Amino acid sequence: MQRTVRSLALMAGLSLALLPSFAVAQKYPNHPVKILVGFSAGGPVDVVARIVADRLQAKLGQPFVVENRAGANGMIAAEAAARSEPDGHTILASNSSAITLNPTLFKDARYDVQRDFAPLTTVVSAPLVLVVNPENPKTANIRTVADLVAAAKAAPGELAYGSGGNGNLAHLAMELLGQKAGIKMIHVPYRGGSAAEVGILAQEVLAVFDPLSAVPLVKAGKLRALAVSSAARLPSLPDVPTVAEAGYPGFDISFWVGFLLPKATPAPIVETLHREIVAVATDPASKERLETQGVVSVLGAADYAARIEKETRELAAVVAAANIKAE
Repeated sequence: MQRTVRSLALMAGLSLALLPSFAVAQKYPNHPVKILVGFSAGGPVDVVARIVADRLQAKLGQPFVVENRAGANGMIAAEAAARSEPDGHTILASNSSAITLNPTLFKDARYDVQRDFAPLTTVVSAPLVLVVNPENPKTANIRTVADLVAAAKAAPGELAYGSGGNGNLAHLAMELLGQKAGIKMIHVPYRGGSAAEVGILAQEVLAVFDPLSAVPLVKAGKLRALAVSSAARLPSLPDVPTVAEAGYPGFDISFWVGFLLPKATPAPIVETLHREIVAVATDPASKERLETQGVVSVLGAADYAARIEKETRELAAVVAAANIKAE
């Protein structure tokens, strides 16, 4: 009899312990939800966050308000999200750099992704496009990755490439290619990807891993695409091979935008938001809008967490091998 009473008491205790999480999840959301964006309005993360926010608000019946807290390559917003109440009413919308690169590049980063966040899903993924300027006499005959590698080997440490800044994803992509191909080129950091694009058009540098803004320039013949950085080809440039197909298996670097919650957020809320964000991404109307920022790409929460862990580990190795320091 005593054993039965103790068992019932234990079960009651467990039920009470689970009650707060269950209660929160049952009435979620019960007030406006903030989506923190660590970058300025109009950029890819902001655009994706606002498309998702509009649909979540319509579906879940509470305002979903995008709040831009730009600065420190997304770290200000990420830290605020990590320290927020884990009740689903604060969501982080982030690019890949703030999640996979910042903890390696910035020793003063005050958040730990594995400890502080519950990943929900990616929404869009965008490869970088390795381009040269066909009007530049030095690259007029470079039509493949093999051609670029051969040119770099013929003039070690003399050819310059551009990126949107030191530690930028485009910088790391070129460093990874250099490490795999056994070449060394001069890095010219610009103040953003747009400035690097201007630099290659002005023939200041010979090659750039450009964002998707390069696609119209490639189609217009202003730039020549040698490869894309993702594991799969880019639908808008179907004839351009991946770097892996060009001879460097395993090469896979993409810019992505995804959503994360504070780590202790109750599982039912995580599941609700994952389900609804995936529904937004796969709905034809919103998908068309999202595709202006990249290829729509959704993941299960566990797969997203695994991707973050893998990319963080791989990019940390590139940073260490190239001795890249944050500016």
